[in-house]
Amino acid sequence: MDGPGIGWYLIVAGILFATGAMGVMMRRSPLIVLLSLEIMLNAGNLTLVAFSRQVGGLDGQIFALAVMAVAAGEVAVGLGLIVAMARRGLALDVDRASALKG
Repeated sequence: MDGPGIGWYLIVAGILFATGAMGVMMRRSPLIVLLSLEIMLNAGNLTLVAFSRQVGGLDGQIFALAVMAVAAGEVAVGLGLIVAMARRGLALDVDRASALKG
């Protein structure tokens, strides 16, 4: 097997996931929360690809591509909401945005 073993990939994925979780819990900006969620999804994708590489199948890689497609849709909707809130002059604070009113 070429390259680092699966343990190194899992360590990096764990660090990425912990960093993303801290960003979600500590930040109040919705943009930073979305970026932190993306980091967490990428950590999950890294573990899927690492285990797929170890097993020798393509199932994990295909599932990682599906997760990336869902993440792209999540970012598009999230950024649309953030832009709509900014245009209406609403506070861009996650704690204050408890309900979206039309």
